[in-house]
Amino acid sequence: MQPTSPRILVVDDENTLSELLSMALRYEGWEVRTAPDGREALQVARGFRPDAVVLDMMLPDMDGLDVLRRLRAERPDVPVLFLTARDAVEDRVAGLTAGGDDYVTKPFSLEELVARLRGLLRRLHRATAPDEAVLVVGDLVMNEDSREVTRDGHEVRLTATEFELLRFFMRNPRRVLSKAQILDRVWNYDFGGQVNVVELYVSYLRRKIDAGHPPMIHTMRGAGYVLRPAT
Repeated sequence: MQPTSPRILVVDDENTLSELLSMALRYEGWEVRTAPDGREALQVARGFRPDAVVLDMMLPDMDGLDVLRRLRAERPDVPVLFLTARDAVEDRVAGLTAGGDDYVTKPFSLEELVARLRGLLRRLHRATAPDEAVLVVGDLVMNEDSREVTRDGHEVRLTATEFELLRFFMRNPRRVLSKAQILDRVWNYDFGGQVNVVELYVSYLRRKIDAGHPPMIHTMRGAGYVLRPAT
């Protein structure tokens, strides 16, 4: 069950923006802490243990991607939403590749940022019925309660977004899922029509799920993707 007061850590060196975000998030009933740089963010995270992090990619002491890697070393499942002034596709992809779960590009609307955080929190805390706790497709096994995934008995480590995407596939085996369906179910909102985020995360899953094994995730050209037991 989702906690009544999610804890959010906002990391940005623009004091005015941090205060504005804090006000908006507290208005949602969430508990908020802020940090102006990467080192303080890591210190605050250890004691505060946030449920989600809003992280600026450009910080005065270290790159946001470096902060993310250090956060992931201690809290591999905490969702991270990047704030970035960079609009180039390669910069956005770099953030997602490093393990970020989502991003917004400055300038942005507070409503959009709050909506995306809500989506991340829903995915993290979504309740699972006991009889649905374990999903099995071929030699791929997912425990939804412990968030453990194995293939052929070997552990597969996934980020929060990769886990949610794989869960959607495993709950719909042999069913062709369109990119629009995946966006709606996994990201919980319209990702600005940028269906390439689906392609990106499917490629991540393939590297982790299918590497060294017969493929299970298949592209149905013009239709979407399907997960089938390996033959």
